[in-house]
Amino acid sequence: MTVAQVVTVIQARRGSTRLPGKVLLPLGDAPALARMLERVRAASLVGTVLVATTTDLADDEIERLCWKERILCVRGHPTDLLDRHYQAARALGATHVVKIPSDCPLIDPAIIDRVLRFHLSRPGWFDYVSNLHPATYPDGNDVEIMTFEALQRAHREANRPAEREHTTPYIWDNPDRFRIGNVTWESGLDYSMTHRWVLDYPEDYVLIRKVYETLAPQSPRFRLAEILELLEAHPEIAEANAMHRGVNWYRHCLGELKTITAAQTRSPAQPESA
Repeated sequence: MTVAQVVTVIQARRGSTRLPGKVLLPLGDAPALARMLERVRAASLVGTVLVATTTDLADDEIERLCWKERILCVRGHPTDLLDRHYQAARALGATHVVKIPSDCPLIDPAIIDRVLRFHLSRPGWFDYVSNLHPATYPDGNDVEIMTFEALQRAHREANRPAEREHTTPYIWDNPDRFRIGNVTWESGLDYSMTHRWVLDYPEDYVLIRKVYETLAPQSPRFRLAEILELLEAHPEIAEANAMHRGVNWYRHCLGELKTITAAQTRSPAQPESA
């Protein structure tokens, strides 16, 4: 198994309406994006890791952070993330492209490797593999990997706004055109709608910051099991963002997506402009 032509893309920008500048909020003595990059780079199969941000001037700060962290940064269209991923992958000669959103600062490197190992150990079996269709891990452990050919086809054929903005829907929502694989949590549990470790709302930041400040001093690369143990011992931490559990972007596209149902998302408990 080789990782030489794997390119892992972390999509990041400052322009969040729900939590502006969220990827630069501090976790310990470094921005959340830097902490996430540490965790992603701790995985053994990620190949070349880069950040794909936008050409907006506000994202100059993202590029400066990448320079400081010695991470390649590419810049592209503010809303066409499919093009951003494609251009980055093509420039680096990728044969496999990994997509991980920047709002997952608690992502477990072992989960990243598990999804990649499943895909890379089965050459020619799948065009796309994720742990999201259906999701079972706690939300915030999102890993998608696709062949460059699948990404290229999606880039050429996808034309709906949601397909361009969210990069991969054209692939995973068309199982008749692409060979789709999924990795479920080996525990047999499904915490995808009940455990939320995504950085999208102020309340999410409260939970993520507390988890990081509690676990990182003793275990810098703390694992999924350690987070679960902490939240079980301190349910008040888990309740910090309870009002957002199960909220994700799918709700905006239920009429467009064929493979996503209302049971896989819910509406926010408060206005999204909060």
